[in-house]
Amino acid sequence: MKEDRIEEMFKSLQGSFDTKEPDTGHEQRFLKKLSNESGVVKLIPKKNSWWRPLSIAASIMLLFAVGASLYTNQPSIDEQLAEISPEVSQTQFYFASLIEDQIKELENESTPETKKLVDDAMLQLNKLEINYKKLEQDLLNGGNSKQILSAMITNYSTRIDLLQEVMDKIENIKTFKNYDDENITI
Repeated sequence: MKEDRIEEMFKSLQGSFDTKEPDTGHEQRFLKKLSNESGVVKLIPKKNSWWRPLSIAASIMLLFAVGASLYTNQPSIDEQLAEISPEVSQTQFYFASLIEDQIKELENESTPETKKLVDDAMLQLNKLEINYKKLEQDLLNGGNSKQILSAMITNYSTRIDLLQEVMDKIENIKTFKNYDDENITI
């Protein structure tokens, strides 16, 4: 019902709509009329100014500076630990080199009979390494440094003991194999 009334209204007004565009300079004449009225603020048309390109350039530079600060080289965990305690860095270097040597020796001793033992030892060493990384992070975050340092040394000691125990088992396996080979008669 309402739609019918609206359609009738538009049909009756058809042809009386103003569809012409305003003459050239209409905006200027309108602004002049506004300025003649009292109490009305004068509207100034926008001018192309230098501040807009300058603000865009400043924004780009700011974004670049923030991005560059995010990607600057932050000190590694080892460097941060060395800043906290130089002794930690020296101890870590000593233990890491000792463990690395034992791992190489362990890998050289790997045989089909000891492969499972070596693989299990490597898995345990990886777990201990993950635990050590968490301890490093805790130390950097400002935890109780004495307890964390003690736990870090215990972690290294545990790794060394594990490697030594595996090497002893490998030696036992080799000795047992050699003993069995000697007792076999042809």
